[in-house]
Amino acid sequence: MARPAIVGASVDLARHARLLSDIRDAVLSGQRPPRPPRPLVARSWERLCAHGISPDDCARSNPVSLSEVENRRSRSDLRKVLPELRAVLGTAAASADFVVVIADNDGIVLWRDGAQAVRRTADQLGFVEGASWAENEVGTNAIGTALLENTGITLFSAEHYALRQHSWYCIGEPVRDPRNGDILGVIDISGPALTLHPSTAGLAHSAARLAEAALWRLHRENLDRLCEQSAALLANTTRALVVDDQGWVACARGVENPRRIAAPSPGTAVFVPGLGLTVPEPLDHGWILRPHRVDDAHVELELDLGDAPRATIRGEVTWTRGLSPRHAQILRMLAQNDGHGVTATDLSIALYGNAEHTVAIRSEISRLRKRLGAIITGQPYRFSDQVVVRVLTGLDRAD
Repeated sequence: MARPAIVGASVDLARHARLLSDIRDAVLSGQRPPRPPRPLVARSWERLCAHGISPDDCARSNPVSLSEVENRRSRSDLRKVLPELRAVLGTAAASADFVVVIADNDGIVLWRDGAQAVRRTADQLGFVEGASWAENEVGTNAIGTALLENTGITLFSAEHYALRQHSWYCIGEPVRDPRNGDILGVIDISGPALTLHPSTAGLAHSAARLAEAALWRLHRENLDRLCEQSAALLANTTRALVVDDQGWVACARGVENPRRIAAPSPGTAVFVPGLGLTVPEPLDHGWILRPHRVDDAHVELELDLGDAPRATIRGEVTWTRGLSPRHAQILRMLAQNDGHGVTATDLSIALYGNAEHTVAIRSEISRLRKRLGAIITGQPYRFSDQVVVRVLTGLDRAD
């Protein structure tokens, strides 16, 4: 559902801009404003003030090099849906009083389209390809602030922290990876403040959802194609997985589909429940994983949680990975509760002292799985049935 317009059709834009200017001046000078700024805007101003960044410090950022722009474009998944986005937004931008910008998840502008006159105004603001529009670089804006707030936003006139941006409006809508929810970048529509139309925010919102749908379709098509290409290799295999380069499962044979495993790499063993330790075999844009001994899928996880924590997996292949202190804490709790497992809430309370960090816990578990493979199942989180866990004691280390 598209977000409601911040500025309605009946609002006098010039009068509203003056009100916002009075609010900003009062807040930044420590006076009582005519009315409070919107919470999202207030949080942004507070962050900037807390970091000692004044409105005068928000000058144009120095753009990265053209080669760095090209490098970022080549790495961005948004390049895959650029034709669809330009089909929806490019024509509108060319004939309207706004520019369309696509930035990556660092706030670096990768692509920009729009009418020539508005592009010239954007140039004067430093709103150019390669420029960083992170909040701490140019103040409150719909790219950097949307990234920090993890939501779509519309900013009008003096809601911008920097005075030089008050003649501008900007609408930012994050585009998320439909596979895992990570933000890939931001679609931004910006133009002269007094040309803002209530429907423009809906255009940005629709474009972002279109991009996410197109990315999901491409993901499914790639997995289906990989599964078709590997059919001959799976013909005489009783248990195997076929995954893409990021570890997303295209098809499973004789084993429960885990949806995703740790991203394979050449020569690095990957543990998969039901298969045990496997050495990935390369395919075209993917991998096939199958056990070397189909009669034994169990492995041993040896945990040294001392001063230099590390995990060793022993099976067909033995390998060791260093552990961060946080990951060592999580594995210790899992080992202590191996019978019934622990929830994200349990881990949040144990590691942070309260139950308010379950999102951070899930992120840590995801990173741990990428580091060690799919040794943890959940929820509740616990070691896979195929994993035999041994925690080293001080005596073991002395040996």
